[in-house]
Amino acid sequence: MRAVDLIIKKRNGAQLSTEEIQWLIQGYTNGSVPDYQMAAWAMAVVLKGMDDRETTDLTLAMAASGDQLDLRDFAPDAVDKHSTGGVGDKTSLVLGPMLAAVGLQVAKMSGRGLGFSGGTLDKLEAIPNMRIDLSEDEFRHAMREIGMVIMGQTADLAPADKKLYALRDVTGTVECIPLIAASIMSKKLAAGAKSIVLDVKVGAGAFMKTLDQARDLARTMVRIGQLAGRNVAAILSSMEQPLGLTIGNALEVREAIETLQGRGPGDLVEVCLTLGSHLLVLAGKAQNLDDARQQLQASLDNGQAWAKFREFVAQQGGDLTVIDQPETLPIAPIQISLLAESSGFVQRIDAETCGIVATELGAGRARKEDAIDPAVGLVLERKVGEPVQAGEALLTVHAADQQRAEVALAALKSAITISATSVEALPLVFESVA
Repeated sequence: MRAVDLIIKKRNGAQLSTEEIQWLIQGYTNGSVPDYQMAAWAMAVVLKGMDDRETTDLTLAMAASGDQLDLRDFAPDAVDKHSTGGVGDKTSLVLGPMLAAVGLQVAKMSGRGLGFSGGTLDKLEAIPNMRIDLSEDEFRHAMREIGMVIMGQTADLAPADKKLYALRDVTGTVECIPLIAASIMSKKLAAGAKSIVLDVKVGAGAFMKTLDQARDLARTMVRIGQLAGRNVAAILSSMEQPLGLTIGNALEVREAIETLQGRGPGDLVEVCLTLGSHLLVLAGKAQNLDDARQQLQASLDNGQAWAKFREFVAQQGGDLTVIDQPETLPIAPIQISLLAESSGFVQRIDAETCGIVATELGAGRARKEDAIDPAVGLVLERKVGEPVQAGEALLTVHAADQQRAEVALAALKSAITISATSVEALPLVFESVA
């Protein structure tokens, strides 16, 4: 085969065979297919698309380009969850313990945050001594002991995806549903879970800005998983405003702890219950979504989810004294509130602006090598639809110094709109795809 022939074939709108896709990905991974030819092929895919079979073949080829975890001997029914990224999305810290508390085996490999979408690993590393780089033996031991692991992706997990994503980022080929779906699902399939739920975010603070885009991505990923022999479902959830009340690593860990102790914000609890209910049904641990929701809610009410979180932190070396006293987590030295200039009702909180400001404060990174400040971020004092009086706090900036705090406040003034009349709260979960 020749790469140029596959480029021309896709440019002309023809389907590539399974063997052709496997050859192309193998060649790109080992360097025999150069960047310039792979970039041309990716642009052809952007222009001409791929059908479900081609997209699944691409996903499986990228998953097979490196290590693939085989969990069958110690976690045959392992489950996993993936979010397409959002602002204040600390769902994994809450949902993982809930699922493990009701008997599921949670095997999750996570990434670090880049841009305004916070990474689960960055949040976990706000806990002193918390280890996210585990050996295979440690991974197996944790799964057997407590039924839950959240760890960093290994360097050899879907290396073709890492290489292709970096190329797409600089060649204008990121925004393509088949390539996005294959990128996400190649890592999920390589990580070995049998049942996977996908949280596809929609709105200002999400990669997918419209319901149609999100629906297309969700359907494509679910179909890939099904064709690959996995149990997969997706939900479409709103990211017009941040999820929960906090944005920033230590702040979000505190909120996750409060949620596991039964004092969490309603939108965060609802997303966790919705995602978890689908996973319980997919894994055959509940007959229907209502039964699943009752099991998960009980894990919060009876303290079992909180106990499982403590087991998880201890298992991966985290300091339990800090978990039990979350006020000892890193705290920013400067805290300044944005005050409402008029009375009324919060009409809009722009999630993207909040995420960008939090990143500029140091809660996220613009480049992979950037350092994270675990203490900084934002705390919302009001959510959309809630009343506020002039002079009351809308949100609080947690900053490393006064100058950064003032810059953040100035940028956030346009992010929150107040209406004189009451407004309905935003819908949280739009629909599910299975």
